[in-house]
Amino acid sequence: MSREVLLTGFGVRTAFGTGADPLREGVFDGRPAFARITRFDTGPYRTHVAATGGGAAPLREVLADVAGAAVGMAGLRDGAEAAVLVGTAGDFTGLTRFWRGTEPPGLPGPPVGAAETVPAWQAETLADTLGVRGPRLAFTSACVASATAVAHACLLIASGRADIAICAGAYLVEEENLAKFGSGFALSRDGMMRPFCADRSGLLLGDGAAAVVLESAEGARRRGARALAALTGWGAASDAHHIARPHPEGAGLVTAAARALRRAGGPRIDYVNAHGTATKYNDPAETRGLRTLLGADADRVPVSSTKSTTGHLLEASGVVELVITLLALRDGVLPPTAGFTEPDPDCDLDYVPNRPHKADIRRALTLNAAFGGANTALLLERV
Repeated sequence: MSREVLLTGFGVRTAFGTGADPLREGVFDGRPAFARITRFDTGPYRTHVAATGGGAAPLREVLADVAGAAVGMAGLRDGAEAAVLVGTAGDFTGLTRFWRGTEPPGLPGPPVGAAETVPAWQAETLADTLGVRGPRLAFTSACVASATAVAHACLLIASGRADIAICAGAYLVEEENLAKFGSGFALSRDGMMRPFCADRSGLLLGDGAAAVVLESAEGARRRGARALAALTGWGAASDAHHIARPHPEGAGLVTAAARALRRAGGPRIDYVNAHGTATKYNDPAETRGLRTLLGADADRVPVSSTKSTTGHLLEASGVVELVITLLALRDGVLPPTAGFTEPDPDCDLDYVPNRPHKADIRRALTLNAAFGGANTALLLERV
């Protein structure tokens, strides 16, 4: 028997700050966080702009902060039995210093922080820091990593293999990915992200970290925990179309979302937080995929890309955008697609341009995709 999955706590950090209110004042107000990067010298790179929140703490500290907030909101105690699932590529700060010759002097051996480059180390350390017991897993599937962590946690809970799961993800803007995305001409040329617009020129990176506490409805009732929403559907799929480009019809995204809707027991959707990367191939493919998924409802359902304000958060995208979608559901406000100009003729949905809209949202879908054809869909329902 499949058990109901509830979301009972969250913590979040973006370039706007820590917690829900900075998101409301930034993302939901349609105010992009993009500015010149001061964290490192951007001189060698094509792009000098990202959505950063000042200095970068070690990834382990950022994960601990947001997970601690989520655990506190959910009312979990030290020693609780909980799975810890993290979407991360690891922290390469120590290795960057080593190769640059700026590693602090010390004993011969691996660079300081070398262990932090191992994704599994982040999950292990987070569980130890939180003082919880249970399975510890790391997911490294790029831009769907933390969404995959959430989907796997839902599967563990629904199947009875876990009662509680703490899911987290974090990415802080650093040189390696700025160089990679820049060399692939994927980064915006004008310092803005304009998803679904005719004049879009690419994505921009952003700082992001979030954690959510998921648990079975039975377990939450026993603890007296307050449910913030139900995670009634989840799905994942791969279209394996191209190493970097999505399937032109959004086939994998449609399959992932259809699986989430089947689990949730019905096709009704009131809002979609799209993957929306403002890139040449993603936006029309996602639009076509959503038209296939939504059918006759495609012109009714609002769709927006919150990356237009936060930037692309890579491994953290799934869980941060899940929190944003949760706020939309609870506040009854649709976050806009910021910086919206003229729509691409191939992008013909309601993208909530520039201004937030009030709306009675009962079911909201959040989508993510990654290189190699990986796709995820998570469906939140109001309780």
